[in-house]
This record gives sequence, structure tokens and C-alpha cells, in this order.
Amino acid sequence: MKDRGGKGQPSVDERYTQWKSLVPVLYDWLANHNLVWPSLSCRWGPQLEKATYKNRQRLYLSEQARSSCSPHCTPTDGSVPNTLVIANCEIVKPRVAAAEHISQFNEEARSPFVKKFKTIIHPGEVNRIRELPQNSKIVATHTDSPDVLIWDVEAQPNRHAVLGAQDSRPDLILTGHQDNAEFALAMCPTEPLVLSGGKDKSVVMWSIQDHISSLATDPVSAKSPGSGSGSKNTSKAGGASDKHVDSPTIGPRGTYQGHGDTVEDVQFCPSSGQEFCSVGDDSCLILWDARTGSSPVLKVEKAHDADLHCVDWNHHDVNLILTGSADTSVRMFDRRNLTSGGVGSPVHIFEGHNAAVLCVQWSPDRSSVFGSSAEDGILNIWDHEKIGKKQETVGARVSNYPPGLFFRHAGHRDKVVDFHWNSCDPWTIVSVSDDGESTGGGGTLQIWRMIDLIYRPEEEVLAELDKFKSHILTCA
Repeated sequence: MKDRGGKGQPSVDERYTQWKSLVPVLYDWLANHNLVWPSLSCRWGPQLEKATYKNRQRLYLSEQARSSCSPHCTPTDGSVPNTLVIANCEIVKPRVAAAEHISQFNEEARSPFVKKFKTIIHPGEVNRIRELPQNSKIVATHTDSPDVLIWDVEAQPNRHAVLGAQDSRPDLILTGHQDNAEFALAMCPTEPLVLSGGKDKSVVMWSIQDHISSLATDPVSAKSPGSGSGSKNTSKAGGASDKHVDSPTIGPRGTYQGHGDTVEDVQFCPSSGQEFCSVGDDSCLILWDARTGSSPVLKVEKAHDADLHCVDWNHHDVNLILTGSADTSVRMFDRRNLTSGGVGSPVHIFEGHNAAVLCVQWSPDRSSVFGSSAEDGILNIWDHEKIGKKQETVGARVSNYPPGLFFRHAGHRDKVVDFHWNSCDPWTIVSVSDDGESTGGGGTLQIWRMIDLIYRPEEEVLAELDKFKSHILTCA
């Protein structure tokens, strides 16, 4: 394991040991799941079942197979295939798990709470997974190609990831990028629209409805290879072999030009399928409106001091947008303060990481709360409404913590590449780290929920603790 502790900073091992000792105090529930292969994305799917003490829910993740022969092997050389994994996850309800049990896990073991349900053999590495809000059984994936792949995960056959296995066939392929589109991917909350960004410096938008419409108007030609209908069949997913059965394809609704470098992330406005934003390696944050054409509506030329990696739009307050960057900061912009000339400074700069920020995401439950994860192996939870108020940060002296930060998840020992808040189970988060640099391979998936004493109103918590104190005194 690499020792990345700087001067006066604990090493990764020391930080992790300290974190694990605090798990029974800081967490209501935690599941640790070792991954043989690294995963670059994790997303919650639909809730399947509610029971007395736990709920069952789908979980989507990827397995990024490292070649079994050499670093230059391709899947046709006999390496293990890349896969999109559909798992069933048992989520223990709040205040059910015993404190002493949640910290008793083996880092090298798989969690009994995470069970693989189905495997899809993916054409190329799965860089990003996004579920369709209107039907979370439909997911989109990005790989190292110009296409976006659409999967109906319930209808897809279960496959065995054996050497030389043929790729699964995507249900639909979205074409339109002129170069690889690897990471920037979003689904619209209000209608079945897909947004993507890529190395061609473009933002591209599709409607899955276009495919459904073509099936309705010409079901035979839409489904048959080589048809000339609006849903064409000329693309092979992710550069799959000639043996691969062609999948139906659709072209874009619109292509939007304005970035000067690779587009790294995109996001829809939660209240509109026509408004969206994008960030890229040109350090720009751009706001778009499909109704006004293919040029930017607003362009913040220097949103950060380095490449921008991620962006998210607040579901509760559509004026607030978060960005994360290689400059290690998270910035919050208010679009009312931005002008068409690209002038606009962030409402606040959040500095709680010491490496590039990889993912930012607003909480679905609290309008002022969001998370950020980074290459430093930390997932921070922030509340921008706490800025300027009496700071009470869990686990350290107040002076050591930046304004707004109120919880630090340090359960990963390498870069936290993705995380996702659970909208069915507030305050439950799934996070995944690519542990290749620290352990030479694999990854760690964690599902966790901080103890509610941390985020509930102070008066409420103090009243509960007072009752607990009275109970202890009675017992004594």
C-alpha cells in the first residue's frame, strides 16, 4: 500500500485505521463489499421490496476487467470481458443494526448485503452508468467510443463473464459524436432525454422517444438490420466484432458547440428538458437552452483554475449549480448572478480535498446538502447553509475543517470515483473506489448511512440525548 501521508498528515493506512475505530460511533449502518475488478460507476436502481427491518433495491455497477495477458491485450486476445452488473442490495433500515456489528467486516470479503443478480457483457469498459428517471430499469452507459449504449436491464439475458465471451447486444445505440465520448452522461428528470459530452468538444442530446416512435410507425423495418427508417441498424456497439448482431441506432435531436476542449460532465436542469449545463477541460461552465439554438446561453470562461470534472444541478433550487475540478475545489454558482458576457463568480468555494474532485452531487432529501468525492479517497458531506454559523464538524477540532463541511467519509483507501445518494432511502449513500494504485487491483464498494444524531436539528438531538442520560442514571 502506498504511503501518501504528507508532512504532518497521517498515511492512508493510519487514516483508515482511525476511521474504522470510529465506525460504531459515526455510522447507523455500513456494508463493505470487495470488488475483484475496479468499478468506475455505481448507481441505485428501483426499490424491489420493503420489509420490517430492511429494504431490497437494485444496484448497478461496472466491472472493469484488467487484461489477463498483458496491458495491451483486447478482449479478443482472451482477457476477461468488461461487465455491467445488476445486483440486489439489502439495505438495513435506520436504527436497526447493532453498532458493534457494522465495524466487523473483512476488507477482502464480499458483503452478504450485496448479491449479484445479472451480468451484461459490455462492449468495452463501463466508464459511466446513468438510469432513466421515468423507468430506472433502463440505463445508459458510456465506454471508450463515440456512442452511448442503452440497456433494458430486466430484458437483457444473464451472461457468464468467461474468457472470449461475446458481447451482449445493447437495446439501442445513440450516435452523433465525432470522437470518443467517455464520461459526460446525464438523463433528464422530466422526459426520456439523454445528454452526452465528449472529446469532440460537443454536447449531444437524444430522445429515446424517437426510437419508440419509429417502432410504432414501422415496426418491421425499425427492428430489421439494414433498414432505412428513423431507427437505423448500422452501428456495432463499442466497436464489437463483426459477429456482433447489429443494434438499432438513433441520431441526435441536437448538437451543441461552445467548449474549447473535452466535455467532462453534463447535467439537465431538474425542471426542464430543454435547459442543461456542461463543464470541460477548458475550465468553462456553459449553460444551454435547446429552444434558443445550438450556441451557449451563458459561458463562465474560468469557472475554476484547472480542468472541470463534474457538475450537478440542485433539484430543490434550480438556481444553484455545483462544479468540481482538478484544482481540488468545489464551487457553487447561482445562475442569477451570471451574465451573458461570461462574468460571474461562485457564491462559495468549498475547499476540503487535497486532490482532484471527481464527483459532486446534491442530496435528494435536503436542498442545502451535497457530497463531493476526490482522488484523495475522501467523500465529504457539506451543508452550505452552515456557512457563517457556529461550526460543529464531527470527528475533529472545528478550526481544522472548512466552512460548510459536516461529515467526512474516510472508508476508502484510494480515489473515490463515483457515489450516489439513494432517493428511496434518504441519507443512504453508495460509493466506490478504484483501488488499483494502492493495492494493485480491484475496488471497494461501500453502502453507508451516517448516524442521524449528526444531521438532525440540534434541539431534537439534545432532547433525545437528555432522555438517554436519564435512562442511564435510572439503570445505574
